[in-house]
Formats: sequence, structure tokens, C-alpha cells
Amino acid sequence: MFPQLIAGPIVRYREVAQELDDRTITVGDAHDGLIRFCQGLAKKVLIANSCGAVFEEISRLADPDMTILTAWLGILFYALQIYYDFSGYSDMAIGIGRILGFHFPENFDHPYTARSITDFWRRWHMTLSYWFRDYVYIPLGGNRKGLPRQLVNIIIVWFLTGLWHGAAWNFILWGMFYGFLLILEKLFLLKYLQKAPRFLQHFYTMAAVLIAWVFFAFTDIGQGMHYLSRMFASPALYSGLTLYYLRDNLAVLIVGILASTTLLQKADRFLQERLPWTTPLLCAGCLLLCTAFIVDASYNPFLYFRF
Repeated sequence: MFPQLIAGPIVRYREVAQELDDRTITVGDAHDGLIRFCQGLAKKVLIANSCGAVFEEISRLADPDMTILTAWLGILFYALQIYYDFSGYSDMAIGIGRILGFHFPENFDHPYTARSITDFWRRWHMTLSYWFRDYVYIPLGGNRKGLPRQLVNIIIVWFLTGLWHGAAWNFILWGMFYGFLLILEKLFLLKYLQKAPRFLQHFYTMAAVLIAWVFFAFTDIGQGMHYLSRMFASPALYSGLTLYYLRDNLAVLIVGILASTTLLQKADRFLQERLPWTTPLLCAGCLLLCTAFIVDASYNPFLYFRF
């Protein structure tokens, strides 16, 4: 069942205690589990690996070729890679658990549709957020001991969240960046965001998330800061190379963006209500396609297992 403590979903004993002793394996659960497993496999093999290959190419570009839009495009592909790699793994673990009669908690809820950083972290790696809330934030006093203590607690939690992903300064910087944004939202920013148009809320959130992924992607802080500088300062806004990467990877980019929203989920629900046989057929097709990709590819471990 993919037992990986650091990856997720992080399952607590009390959530599966009863099913460890007494569970029922049903045809319905096996069907749902197989569908979920195939969806997760497709996320990893078809989307995450493809996006990762593009980011690897762009991140190795020399300075003269690294225009502003090329740098932003590269980190966008990394954002899609880590989302589909990690949520795909979670889907596969949840699916295998369901086949065996276990019902694991959800770990992602369309985080790239969030309209604030506070909202983003209610949707991304949810079981980790709940773990830090219940075992670190609340024991430290949470928000029960006044605002100054609450802000200190937020900083501690996000310092430890960065450290959770690896004993390296880039992860600590990543955690502190989010801690700083969450404090700003707690103090005043969230109040103004809620009054802004939805597209501005989403633009702010995704811009902040993409910047944060730069800290996460480069273990060498110097390389990360250099890449970040190219996202804001470069001799050119774009080049022919930017158009080349965009044109050659437009299909996976569109699929990745659309699948990160609720559109495909709504389409799947629509098909299940009217043409229930289409979902198993699509999943079987994805499984065959993934098998072909895996046979033809080199070793591709899950990205999140590095942290």
C-alpha cells in the first residue's frame, strides 16, 4: 500500500484502527480503487514526467537564453510536475488502499484553484497540514494566547515544515517564505484580498506559489536565487526559445492546467451519470498508455521521495 511516512496521505492509527481489525472488501471499493490508481498513475507518468523533462531543460539554459517568460514557463512546468507527481502518488496509495478495504483520507483538493496562501495550504498536502496543526501548532497554544504568540507559533510551524522536507537552507527558506505570507494574510492582507476580484486573488496566490517553488526546486540557494532573478530581470522578455518550449509542450501544459481545476472532475461526474461505462474505458486506455511510457522510459522515481 505504498507505506511511506513522509509522502502521504499521512494516515493516523485511529483513522484505520477499525479497518485493521475488521474490514470488508467489496466489488464497489475494488472498482473505485482501480479507477483511482489509474488516475494517479496517469498523473505521474503522462503529466508529471513530461513537465519535469521541460523544467530540467529550461533550468539548464545559459543566461543569454533565459528570458523572463522562459524562466516563468520553466517554474510553471515544475509546479505542474510536483503537483501531479505528488497528488498522483497519493491517488495511487488511496486507490490501492481502497482495493484492500482501507479508506485513507484525501491529501489534495485542487490547490492551484486557491485564492490565498491560507486557502492554498488548506488544499495542498492536507494530511501534513493537519498533522502540524494538531501536534505542533495547537500544543504551542495556537491562537489562544494572543496575536503575538500566535504569530510566533506560525513561524515555528513553518520553520519545522521546511525542515520536514530536508535539512537544507533552501527548504527552510521555502517554509519561512510561506510563514511570512501567512502572517501578512493573518494581519491584514486576507481582509483586502477577499474584497478584490477573484482573478486578482488567484493571480496573487499563483505568483506567490510559483516563487516559492523556486526555493523548493533548487537545493543550492545560489542557483535558486539566480533563477529567481531571471524571472524578474533579463535582457529580453521572451525569445524564439520561449515560443519553442511553449509550442512543443502546449498539449501537456493545457491538460496540466485544466486537470488542476475542477473542470475534469465535473466532466467525469457528468459522464458517470449518463455514460457510466466511459470512466472504466478511459482508465483502461490510460493504463495501456502509461505502460507504454514506462516500458520506453528510464527509471523515474516519485519526485517527493527526495525530500
